[in-house]
Amino acid sequence: MNIKESARNKTLQIRKTIRIPDPLTVAKSLKAPEFGPGILFFSGGSALRKLSQEIIKYSHNTIHLITPFDSGGSSAKIRDSFKMLSVGDLRNRLMALADKSIKGNPDIYELFSYRFSKDESEEKLLSRLISMIKGHNKMVSCIPDPMRKIIRNHLKIFLNNMHDFSLRGASIGNLILTGGYLNNERHIDPVVFLFSKLVEVRATVRPVINEFMDIAVLLQDGSMFVGQHLLSGKEHEPVKSPVKEIFLTKSRNKPVKENISIRQKTHDLIMDADLICYPMGSFYSSLIANFLPAGVGSAISANKCLKVYIPNTGNDPEQLGMKMTDCIDNLLFYLQSSCSEKVKEEDILNYIIMDIKNGDYPELSDIDKYEKLGIKVVNTELITEESKPYIDEDKLIPVLLSLA
Repeated sequence: MNIKESARNKTLQIRKTIRIPDPLTVAKSLKAPEFGPGILFFSGGSALRKLSQEIIKYSHNTIHLITPFDSGGSSAKIRDSFKMLSVGDLRNRLMALADKSIKGNPDIYELFSYRFSKDESEEKLLSRLISMIKGHNKMVSCIPDPMRKIIRNHLKIFLNNMHDFSLRGASIGNLILTGGYLNNERHIDPVVFLFSKLVEVRATVRPVINEFMDIAVLLQDGSMFVGQHLLSGKEHEPVKSPVKEIFLTKSRNKPVKENISIRQKTHDLIMDADLICYPMGSFYSSLIANFLPAGVGSAISANKCLKVYIPNTGNDPEQLGMKMTDCIDNLLFYLQSSCSEKVKEEDILNYIIMDIKNGDYPELSDIDKYEKLGIKVVNTELITEESKPYIDEDKLIPVLLSLA
């Protein structure tokens, strides 16, 4: 056992009696966020936007592994046009974690957050994009070199490859990311790293895999479809039958389960975490989708830090027909499926953090059964009158800091 593992094992023993939340730990993090804990979040979409905006006050070392399978909205147009991973959720998380003060780069933040109108003609939008590339547009001209040249170059690469792509409703940040992706031989990590520096992101953000793949969904009624946007209940009608299984596929017409593994650098990010969090968000498309690539569970189980699950409150269409025990069992199933060998439940999940008094959860019967598996249900205040029925990030962050 190495020194780091030994220290973590001792910390696990100490944490069994820790106060949740612990005011002293929270105060230390607030005073020196640059030394804050490395809390890892598996997520996607917008559920963690407010939490991300707030947690940078306490830590600049959080890690965010994002699902790259979004198949709706403007992200879908880019994915289909360039046969690439989704960059919209990556951009959203980077923006949420960016330093928005004068110490950061507010002009770049504004540009990356800008979205073309859905009502203007393609000719006008194309003219505006060309103006940005030439550096004539005021949103670009105010950015200092060399950042301005990098942005202009990425937009030019996008323009040269866009063909019949419609600019209506397109995010400039997504276009810049896509141009950089194409310029880096279809590798996203260098672009995200550069993007993070440009807007002073106070965290590490990466996609869980860098592949053009989709989520296939098998429902209990036997029907099947492909596409995250068909599952989430946001752009389309919610599913009418509970989910039986989800898997990754490359084919939308004849979905076949694909076996793909995470890269070593992703494994290392998971191993570096001080706390691993399975947070609220769309249950299958934002959370479980992160565990579909092989190796995620193995890295989680190998890291001896604590692992916590924050169940959804309110209505999640993806949890149709599920009790709380169904959610926990599915979480454990997909985590174990991503392991190269069988692991104990306590190796991949330690705490389930809930606000039973104020939360609107699925049926809670039999939830105590997990105590026998080494998984503790922690009941603490997470929901306020203002946040109901959802979790208040100002309540959740101190809990996570106390466990990290």
